Amino acid sequence: MGSNYKISYTVDMVFCIDCTGSMDNILEIVKNNALNFYNDVVQSMSAKGKNVDKLRVRIVAFRDYIADGDNAMMVTDFFTLPDDAMNFERCVRSLVAKGGGDEPEDGLEALAYAMRSNWNTEGMKKRQVIVVWTDASTHPLGYGARMNNYPQGMAGSMQELTAWWGDKQNEGYVDQRAKRLLLFAPDKPGWSDISNNWDNVIHFPSEAGNGLKELEYGQIIATIANSI
Repeated sequence: MGSNYKISYTVDMVFCIDCTGSMDNILEIVKNNALNFYNDVVQSMSAKGKNVDKLRVRIVAFRDYIADGDNAMMVTDFFTLPDDAMNFERCVRSLVAKGGGDEPEDGLEALAYAMRSNWNTEGMKKRQVIVVWTDASTHPLGYGARMNNYPQGMAGSMQELTAWWGDKQNEGYVDQRAKRLLLFAPDKPGWSDISNNWDNVIHFPSEAGNGLKELEYGQIIATIANSI
C-alpha cells in the first residue's frame, strides 16, 4: 500500500476537568487552545500515519457535591469537530476555576459520567479516550451522596466503577478494544488504585494542591495522539 497509507479512526474524547480554584492554569491552557485543538490532534496523528475520520469531544467539569452544590458537575453532549468548533470553544471559555472546599474533589463521579457516554460505535478503528485533569485527590465514591443534587444511578463503589471500565473478560460501558484513560492526577489513593489495577491507563502524576503548572499544551496533544 505504500508509505502514504494511513489507518483511519473515529475518535471520541471526554475531558474530565477539575474546575476548582487551583486549576486556573490548566483551564487557561485549554481555553487558549480550544479553537486549534482539532487541527493539532489531526496533525499530530497524521504524523504517526493515523487519519481521523471523525472526532467528537465532550466536557465533564467537576468540583465537590458538598462544597459546591448545583455547581459541582457540568456535563455536555459531544461536540463534533471541526463542525462544532465555535460551540466547543464557547463551552470551554465558560468554565471558571473556583470553589472545591476541602482538597479532595469528586473526580470519580466525573469519571463515571465519562464512562457512560454515548460512545460512537461506527468505523473499523475506534478510540474512546477519557482525559482527567486534576491536581486534587478524590473523595471515595458516594462521599456527597447525601446532597439532593447527587446523581441517581451512580456507581456505588470502586469495585462497581471498575466493572464499568471492564477488563479482558468482561465488557464495561467503554469498548474494550477502543478505550484509553489518561490521568493527569496526583499519585494518591483513588487515582493510583485506577492506574495500578485498570488496563489501558496512562498516569502522569501531578502534585496535589499545586495546579498543573508543569503541564504544557504540546505534551497534552502528544500524549493524546500517542494513546490513540
